[in-house]
Amino acid sequence: MGGPSAEREVSLSSGRECAAALRGEGFNVVTLDAGVDLPARLAEERPDVVFNALHGRWGEDGCVQGLLEWLRIPYTHSGVLASAMAMDKERSKDAFRKAGLPVVASLLAQARHVQASHVMDPPYVVKPYNEGSSVGVYLVHEAANGPPQLSADMPEWVMVERFAPGRELTTTVMGAGAEYDARALTVTDIVTDGWYDYDAKYKPGGSRHVVPAVIPREIHSACLDFALRAHEVLGCRGVSRTDFRWDETRGLDGLILLETNTQPGMTPTSLAPEQAAHCGITFGELCAWMVEDASCDR
Repeated sequence: MGGPSAEREVSLSSGRECAAALRGEGFNVVTLDAGVDLPARLAEERPDVVFNALHGRWGEDGCVQGLLEWLRIPYTHSGVLASAMAMDKERSKDAFRKAGLPVVASLLAQARHVQASHVMDPPYVVKPYNEGSSVGVYLVHEAANGPPQLSADMPEWVMVERFAPGRELTTTVMGAGAEYDARALTVTDIVTDGWYDYDAKYKPGGSRHVVPAVIPREIHSACLDFALRAHEVLGCRGVSRTDFRWDETRGLDGLILLETNTQPGMTPTSLAPEQAAHCGITFGELCAWMVEDASCDR
């Protein structure tokens, strides 16, 4: 847990909650704050399984997965390739497009060009192409006077994406693909007063989760289908969560797949555990299932 990414604090919260839940399920748990000494710490501890509660770069993009494959330590969540694909927003969208899944137009551009002039007609969204949790996301409105001024810690290359209006929906998938009986759990409607940014996700009162979402059956079924197909297209394992925007004025045509998260937040009130609880799976049971599902060569 922890690690050096922009999502460190979220990861520490996930790690603490998962460790407590696993101890409650009878597991012997050691927590490691992932730093440059991680290989040595793992060699010293020699765990039976690594529960990967890291979020963002290094822990969610295939890096730590490659380390664990090298050390031959079974681990949770997706493997090297699926993790790298899902974290790279443009490559994952290319895979989704080829699979016939609905995504919006987007492009990669250098941050300096994005700040100099509109590289896409507003409204659009600018975000790092390889971070999660709405870190560093800029919404450029249709009436914007000029291009966005990005923070100094934005990467050299960013994704610019056509803004998709509508409600924020999300669906969790458990499993390893169709041949391993992967299943999509349900749909959550994320209700906020404004933009669903980092503060809305993690600050108290920032958002409200409606589980299951009060939406037409056609949209509910499509979210389950698209999330399961996204999970399979990327080759995900364990738990993933796919986010959508739905413009209800356009019916099914208004449903857009935003991205798939291979390391969703893991506190009892996080989106994926909430959906599991709705399906009768307690937080402890979910964490224990993930440990039992752990392996190498994922």
